[in-house]
Amino acid sequence: MSILVIAATEIEIGPFIANNQGVKSLITGVGCPSAIYQLTQALLKEKYSLVIQVGIAGSFNRNQSLGESVIIEKDCFADVGVNEKNIFKNVFDLGFSDANEYPFNDGYLINSQVSQLGFGYSKVVDGMTVNYISDNEEYLHQLQIKYKADIESMEGAALHYVCLKEQMPFVQIRGISNYVGERDKSNWKIKEAVESSNRLLFDIIRAFQKNELL
Repeated sequence: MSILVIAATEIEIGPFIANNQGVKSLITGVGCPSAIYQLTQALLKEKYSLVIQVGIAGSFNRNQSLGESVIIEKDCFADVGVNEKNIFKNVFDLGFSDANEYPFNDGYLINSQVSQLGFGYSKVVDGMTVNYISDNEEYLHQLQIKYKADIESMEGAALHYVCLKEQMPFVQIRGISNYVGERDKSNWKIKEAVESSNRLLFDIIRAFQKNELL
């Protein structure tokens, strides 16, 4: 049973790379276009039993501790659409796409295997994926009201989209490095988020290799 570990940047899986025991990894680059292309190419070349994406993320929930790791159950392409008169409408609202056409479920990309994959390891939350990071409070408030996500990333929905289309088991792990809208990096916990998410990564790999998952 082979596993592929992917991340947008090498920094996000630094501990894994330093202590890797033969599990394949792929650096996809930042953003959805690169992540979708790189992951699709990897899956065309080789069959895997599980794809695990690891990275840092911002949290909308100020009660969530910086540095902790979470697993994402559902994600979405949050900012693909139109903003008119301070109201954001995505492609589903506009009627350009069917919100329930596979792999979408009411506009979301849901990892329905989260429960059976045995994720007693960490908190399970919902995410949204954006093309750019902003500190505009009004814009962030619009997205949060619409999607009610717990965290935001720039590649999570790419993983969900490709793996659901390819019917490939997957896990999205995120370490909480900052609160959404906070651009002062002196308040971020990147090191702690990376260490936490990589510990969870190793836990899941070990459990999978022992046939405790799936």
